[in-house]
Amino acid sequence: MSAAAKISQVIDANADIRAFVTELRRQNRSPHTQLNYGRDLHDFLQFYLLDENSAENPAEKTQQAGSVVEFRDWQLIDSQAVRAFLSFRVKQGISPRTLARQLSALRSFYDFLLEGGRVLKNPAKGVKAPKQPQPLPKSLDVDLTQTLLEQPLATWQDVRDQAVFELLYSAGLRVSECAGLDLSPGLDQLHAGWVRVLGKGQKVRLAPVGSKAQAALQAWLKIRGDVAQADEQAVFVNRQGNRLGVRSIQLRLDKKTQQAGLPTKMSPHRLRHACATHVLESSGDLRAVQEMLGHANLSTTQIYTKLDLQHLAQVYDQAHPRAKKRD
Repeated sequence: MSAAAKISQVIDANADIRAFVTELRRQNRSPHTQLNYGRDLHDFLQFYLLDENSAENPAEKTQQAGSVVEFRDWQLIDSQAVRAFLSFRVKQGISPRTLARQLSALRSFYDFLLEGGRVLKNPAKGVKAPKQPQPLPKSLDVDLTQTLLEQPLATWQDVRDQAVFELLYSAGLRVSECAGLDLSPGLDQLHAGWVRVLGKGQKVRLAPVGSKAQAALQAWLKIRGDVAQADEQAVFVNRQGNRLGVRSIQLRLDKKTQQAGLPTKMSPHRLRHACATHVLESSGDLRAVQEMLGHANLSTTQIYTKLDLQHLAQVYDQAHPRAKKRD
């Protein structure tokens, strides 16, 4: 077979990958997932083709199209090839988390091919990802959290930041959810103790807001109009009156941590983790925490169970250090 014919078949394989990424987009998977899964599949395909063409270490081979062997069908790839790819990546020093994602990309891609009748089996389905450590950020205790959140406020940025940090801790929001919060519908139910956030996978949820965070938000909203652009819908804005970015929130939190003299590195995720830890330690209600954080699954083996808001509110009010009983 000519080199041109071989290249053509590789291009067809790339077209399959593009079709899969398009399906991910249709499913509202995040742009980050779309990009990574596409790249993971290209990495695997390149490894498979080069490995089939030579017994040498693929890392030492060139990546020129002319060195690629004939690729006839996705059906030809078996679980042994998937394991070989993972083994090769381990030798490259790739992290277990990335390996797990690449295996997930292969599994999802072959499920896509199965649904389209392109293959008869999923070679990645029976392959286990390398075990990966699950280090959780060290949670702040309640006293340190209180120290952080009860620093004096001197500027309008301090008032804004107080609302941001109280909300991260009170509602357990992801920093991207906090930065992306809009006046409406985000704060439409603030009076009832809820904010509406857009989470991963474009999923909307209501997150509980304690009395301290409500008060901080109200204080910020009173002066927000003096800073924000007239048509800006973001709850939190910067000096230019536009939406406050994730990076800016991190930098402001760093400054706040130094002012408070905390003997630890701080991040928005640590505030979210502290929220979950403190509620779980006080209530023991795993399902309530799962709902509050917007997790589809707490682990790969647990099935997501809907929890009514009344029960979540009850657990939250009884367990969160900066909440209070609702009317």
